[in-house]
Amino acid sequence: MGVATAGRRELAGKRMGLRGVGVRGVALPLLALALPGCASMTQQRIGIGEEPIVVGPPVRDNRTPMDAALACYAGWLGSRGNKPPVIAVGDVRDYTGKYSVNEGNAITQGGALMVASALGKLRGSVRIAERFDPVIAERELAYADRRQLGDGKVHDLAGPSGRQVVPWLPYFGGSIAASDYYIVGGITELNYDIRSGGIETGVNSVGPKARTYTQSVALDLRIVDTRSLLVVRTVSLTKQFTGYETGFGIFRFFGSNLFDINIGAKGQEPLQLGIRTALEEATMRLIGAVARVDPEPCMSQASWAASVPLAPSVQGIAATSTLRQRLAADGPALNGPAGGGDDSAAVDVPLLFETGVDSLQGGAEAAIDRIVAAAKHGGVFVTLLARDSETLDPKARAALTDRRIAALTVALTKQGLAASAISPVWRPDPTDPAIQRVGAGLQRLARLRIG
Repeated sequence: MGVATAGRRELAGKRMGLRGVGVRGVALPLLALALPGCASMTQQRIGIGEEPIVVGPPVRDNRTPMDAALACYAGWLGSRGNKPPVIAVGDVRDYTGKYSVNEGNAITQGGALMVASALGKLRGSVRIAERFDPVIAERELAYADRRQLGDGKVHDLAGPSGRQVVPWLPYFGGSIAASDYYIVGGITELNYDIRSGGIETGVNSVGPKARTYTQSVALDLRIVDTRSLLVVRTVSLTKQFTGYETGFGIFRFFGSNLFDINIGAKGQEPLQLGIRTALEEATMRLIGAVARVDPEPCMSQASWAASVPLAPSVQGIAATSTLRQRLAADGPALNGPAGGGDDSAAVDVPLLFETGVDSLQGGAEAAIDRIVAAAKHGGVFVTLLARDSETLDPKARAALTDRRIAALTVALTKQGLAASAISPVWRPDPTDPAIQRVGAGLQRLARLRIG
């Protein structure tokens, strides 16, 4: 009896042990499979019969902490009313020489592109001349030189044997705008481990660990006068990056089973984003040297805060007096001065059209929604803007403005506004060739009252 009882107990113990191992053996793989779910990623089937694909966050603007400072500086430059300087960007390359067979170059090879984007964030207060990749323009000029380039029209030219009609595009030179200055330089330092530290403890192979590490990069840029090749200003900036790593590990036997479990996390400020931020600050300082406008007061605005002011709330719009009430007594003359009337308290929505374009471009939906919301609560002014590089004779400018107003009218009527609620408040005289400049690199075309 004793032997039989002991045998039954041993068999039961083995069964219980197998159950325990089975539960753990199944639970751990399931836990490993469940971990990717913490990333909150979704899957979507794009086509019929296709396997679903992982869909992550949407595309967004590539922002940096310098966005607010650049917006501030752009407004400051534009308020001075000076002619925007023409800036070209040369090669801004990686001079660190750090390369890994598995990961490639440690530093971005697109420094020149980042500097060009930084100049673009100055919103027209500087002009950008393409010099980094002029291959297409040079090829087109070569076609024109060989009389192979056409625009689908015929051209009447004067020649030694009289006038002749030709299908090619005539080119007489001088179409490429000269630059005033150009920016060159590079990323010159990458110091991997200038400081690190941490702690790791364990009792019976169980315990936590934590460590931090710091690396740095440096860049050197200069801005050069294109005509004299004299260096106007040099800038050398450095930035540190700090990373961390934490973890907890178990490596020991529980009964007859060996458990090896490690959990943790690590992170670091994105290296290439930090380089972009440093290049943007260096660009601001270089432009300040040639524009003679100190960017330092705007540097304090560098942060992750939004650089674009938020649209006023509907309650704020409703609290203002309606435009019909304010303009009923004595509306401004249709072709009067651009600044006529005291409407500083009114909601005024700017609407920018690109050069020669008479249709609403992508991104105008938000402005249309804001106009409709304001019009339903008393009214709104809409100012039509274009680049000040759009130089047309008065007749052509008036015709293009008419088409732009028509495009806006169509968009607003689709949102339920009556066409009769849209009326011009100001437009330049049809015979006036002057450009009504406003802001940095912009001109005012018309002002409409809606609502």
